[in-house]
Order: sequence, then structure tokens, then C-alpha cells
Amino acid sequence: MSARSDGAGRGHGALTAAGSVELAVIERSGLVESRHLGAAALVDAEGRVLRAVGDIRATVYPRSTLKPLQSIAVLGTGARFADDELVLATASHCGSPAHVAVIERMLAADGRDASALQCPAQWPLGAGARADRRAAGLGPSRTTMNCSGKHAGFLRASDALGADAATYLDPAHPLQQRIRSTIEEWTGEPVRLSSIDGCAAPLHATSLAALARGIARVSAGSTPDAARLMRAIAAEPWAIDGPGRANTLAIERLGVLAKIGAEGLVVIGTRSGVAVAVKVLDGSMRATTPVALALLVDEGLVDADAAAEVLAAIVEPVLGGDEVVGALRVTLDG
Repeated sequence: MSARSDGAGRGHGALTAAGSVELAVIERSGLVESRHLGAAALVDAEGRVLRAVGDIRATVYPRSTLKPLQSIAVLGTGARFADDELVLATASHCGSPAHVAVIERMLAADGRDASALQCPAQWPLGAGARADRRAAGLGPSRTTMNCSGKHAGFLRASDALGADAATYLDPAHPLQQRIRSTIEEWTGEPVRLSSIDGCAAPLHATSLAALARGIARVSAGSTPDAARLMRAIAAEPWAIDGPGRANTLAIERLGVLAKIGAEGLVVIGTRSGVAVAVKVLDGSMRATTPVALALLVDEGLVDADAAAEVLAAIVEPVLGGDEVVGALRVTLDG
């Protein structure tokens, strides 16, 4: 693996067009129709940058790619979970009945129901689950919101701490303080900026390089809690996303830790302790996993044929009527 420039010296503001490079293009009949700009960092668990594309020191909101680190903090409270429950606590799930059943089981076991969740009521993330719910005459709910498992995990962790579960999203809450310190410890850098995520939980900004390092440490199973989380994800990959969806397929076929985040983010970590973090500048998701897998394949960290099978299942072809006339192509011009 070859070390490359890590973009240090470009400052720590938000990722900009100037700090981005072309990651991928959409071609139609030989003409580039769209270009995806952004940045990507390939980093090992010790923080060594193995490859940098664009400004990987720029500040980003990691969104749901932080969930594995949040789960490490939750496990550190002593809270206990079945495998599927722990994966749901780490998930951006598609809102299927199977996902909702696990969340309802978690809440019931803790003497609660959906009213205890402080995430917003939303439609399922998955189109099929959303259509089925509409057809059944049902509306958005807190349990079908894609972060509901994380919130159920936060409630259980609050109980383990003996803290007030009614205020579990307050940044001053003992659990949220633990999550913040865990993020800083595992990424190796102080939180740069804090906000509120779409699910109403505190959200902490970091760099792509630091985010990749934190995920590399988790995927390597570098502590008992990280090893516990990785075993659970390997055992119940459907729960982190959904059958046939990008994260679940990557976990099943490549043996990695994969986690999407809103606004064009994905992280993928290998058992060898190397992870890639990708941010697409305009927030589009369609190039995230292809770019991440291309970087891992380039460095010999995942099998090329297996990665190609994942991409064939998740990347929509460019059609002209019924004919395939183009494709998404990873360029990594950085």
C-alpha cells in the first residue's frame, strides 16, 4: 500500500469544490452526463493515511457513519443486547416489519413502547416497506424511522448508567457525554463542531481521515466491545440495512463493516484494520459505495470479483429504453 498526500495544510473548514476531486462519472453513449465530486480517505487503525483523494482534513458531519462508534459507547455502559438488537442499534434500517419487530421487542423488554423514542416519526427508508405501509393505510411512525434502533439502544444504555432516560438526547446527558468522548478517543482528534442530526441526536463533526481511523479500529475488533459488535454484524447483516441493500450486501459478500450516512457518506472497514471514508460533495449516495470499494480493491483489501458482484447488485444501469447505454464509472481523479 502506498502512502499519498493527506491534504494537510488545506485548513479545517467544510469540504469545498476546491478541496474535492472527481470521484465518479455517469456516462451515456460515451458522453459524461454527470460528475460526482468529493473526497475519500483510506486509513489504518493507527491513523496512517494509505491513500487520500481530495481534502481529507476538511470538516464533515459524518451523519450515520458514526453509528458504529455510538454503539461502542453504548456497549461501554454495560448494557446487554442480543445480536440483532445490537445491529439495530447501529443501523440505518429500511423499516421492514422484521426491523420494526426487533425494535418493538427491545422496547418491550425494557418496559417501554414507541412513545419513549425521541426520533421523529418517518416513513420507512426502503421503498418496498414504504409502499406496503401506505397500502395498509398506515402512516409514518417512530419505529419505522431508520434511526429508531439507535434510539432504543440509547434508552437501554441510559438505564445501564442509571441516568434519566427521558433526557437521553440532551448533550449534557451522561450517555451523550460518553458518546462524544468515545468519538474523540477512537478517531484520534477532538470534536470540531456539534449540531443535531436528522433523528434529533447530537451530531459531532470530524475529518474524513479521523472518521476512517475510528471505523478501522472498530472493524479490526481492536477491543472486546469492537469485537462483540463485529460478531453481531457478521451474524445479522440484514439488520444494519436490509436484504439486497448496499450495506447488507457488502457485509455478506465481503466480510466488511459497511455503513452509509446521509448527504453522500459511506464508511467501509476491513477485518485487517483499514477503512475508507467517502464524502460526495453534493450529497448524492449513488457513487459512495462504488468509490469506497474501488479504493479497497485498488489496495488489495477486498476481492475484486466479490466487489464487482456487490456493485452489479446495487448500481442502477444507465438505460435508453430497455437498452443499457451507459454506466457509472469510478475515476478517482485525485
